[in-house]
Amino acid sequence: MNKMTKMNKMIKTIKKACATILAPLSISTSLPLGGLGWALTSCSDFLEITPQETIVLDKFWNEEADVQNVVAGCYSAMQEQAVIDRMMVWGEFRSDNVVGGTNIENDIDLSNIFKENINASNSFAKWGEFYNIINRCNTVLYYAPTVAEKDPNYTQSELRATVAEMSAIRDLMYFYLIRTFRDVPYYTQPYLDDNQQMDLPATPFDAVLDSLIRDLESVQDMAVRRYPTTNTYYQRGRITQDAIHAMLADMYLWKQDYERAIHYADLVIDAKTTAYQEVLDKMSGVVYANEQMIDGYPLISDAMTVGNYYGNAYQEIFGDGNSRESIFELIFINNDQMLQNAAVGTRYGNETTFPGHARPADFICTDVNDEVYSVFLNKYDTRYYENLQPVNGSKTLFGISKYTCQSAFVDLSKADITALYSSFYTDGLCHANWIVYRLTDVMLMKAEALVEMMGNETLTERDEQQRQQAFAIVNTISKRSNCSSGSKDLDPANYPNKSLMASLVLEERQRELMFEGKRWYDLVRRSQRDGNTNYLVGVVSRKGSSGTGAIASKLSRMDAIFWPYHNDEIKVNHNLVQNPAFSSGENSSYEITK
Repeated sequence: MNKMTKMNKMIKTIKKACATILAPLSISTSLPLGGLGWALTSCSDFLEITPQETIVLDKFWNEEADVQNVVAGCYSAMQEQAVIDRMMVWGEFRSDNVVGGTNIENDIDLSNIFKENINASNSFAKWGEFYNIINRCNTVLYYAPTVAEKDPNYTQSELRATVAEMSAIRDLMYFYLIRTFRDVPYYTQPYLDDNQQMDLPATPFDAVLDSLIRDLESVQDMAVRRYPTTNTYYQRGRITQDAIHAMLADMYLWKQDYERAIHYADLVIDAKTTAYQEVLDKMSGVVYANEQMIDGYPLISDAMTVGNYYGNAYQEIFGDGNSRESIFELIFINNDQMLQNAAVGTRYGNETTFPGHARPADFICTDVNDEVYSVFLNKYDTRYYENLQPVNGSKTLFGISKYTCQSAFVDLSKADITALYSSFYTDGLCHANWIVYRLTDVMLMKAEALVEMMGNETLTERDEQQRQQAFAIVNTISKRSNCSSGSKDLDPANYPNKSLMASLVLEERQRELMFEGKRWYDLVRRSQRDGNTNYLVGVVSRKGSSGTGAIASKLSRMDAIFWPYHNDEIKVNHNLVQNPAFSSGENSSYEITK
């Protein structure tokens, strides 16, 4: 039996034992739903962007099952490759994290994105799938109250939970759209007949963001707090109150209302901490070190329980999925007969083709081996070994192992730190969950907000308290992934002011959330706050691709960090005015970078 096989058997044994010990508590909810049909199959596509026959809809909306079928369809629609593709491409592929990978020359649109050669005919500028989901949500919100009047089994508490769930999914889709395109058509009523106006003008970014925040704040208390443990995938695979609070923390960060961002981040952190403390209180006997909280946060230890290995947190979060750190993720059951995550399998790679269409930027791949440490702080950061896998033993060519590998173990038993990868998903059969929000993401939102509340000059006593709180959050997350046998703590003396702390937080977000569809949005948010794209241009230029000067020139305009409206949308909606960075620039009212 080879070493890798022994390792896998050992891990399975440990996981089985821990699963019994750490089983989450069973807590009742006001929204009992049977089965897992929404995660396994897609309901009939009777809701499209275009208007439907009113008589068909009237015949359909009569009982609770009709509502739940369409709710299921919203989740199924989010699992489609076209949607996750865009979550991935919009949030990651223009950033400094990734460059073109295997056979990228065969995908012209994707290749042009990596070259920052984007135009209004690029297929990734199409947003129809997101508006499809928005219209499904609007339709449920329109008909569900009527169903509650017809069906006595559909209670008011269940109706309120449905309203919260559908509002949150709709708001999440809009949040992706405004972070990508800036100003977008915004509507909250379903398209049901041909008499409705469909060619709405774009609503400004700030107005949409404010509306999303108001909507989520109005429904947050109606959302399900916790699903029962009998519904294995519901707690992280469906919208909960924690998911809504995570969205609000994120949105307030973009709004630059940092006190409110911290408020909602704390609600998520406190809820997660309380839930895990309840688990610890149920334990009998010795609670092992890797089961304890880390600095008071319910993070999963990356150290294995036996042997000199790391990779435990990676496997639970990205390999197994549905971990206690997860807040909301799109679930793909690990069964080859079920729906696959085609976006990850195609874009990041699989057992047959690795790397996929995208691979890590070269400067990230060589960062630790060359001891440059422009991304990772030192050679002991396990995320370097877990997220990046060398191709055929190469020292310079790497692929993205996060999501594509079901396990990635960091072996400390030798003189040099090495990684042991196993269980690539088979081509066409990737079942990796796609994580939308998880705990460390929200913790770092709080850290960013704390730093932005600090003054720029001499620190006041309050500034220093905020600096220490933000530093403690980053230190905790970094320490979880530090496999050194010595001190794992960062040195606070290296980050004495707002500027250095802001860089530390943003860089930690890059390390922790790499390849999760977050990096480009982080850079855009930084640019909006700075009023210029200087920082964004500086980091994106590190990719070192050909035409770096031209890319930097394009991205020097604030307009250019957002996407163009696709030509097809302009043709059917004459009220849309093209982003001036992708046209002649006429009729532009947008502020150019300072």
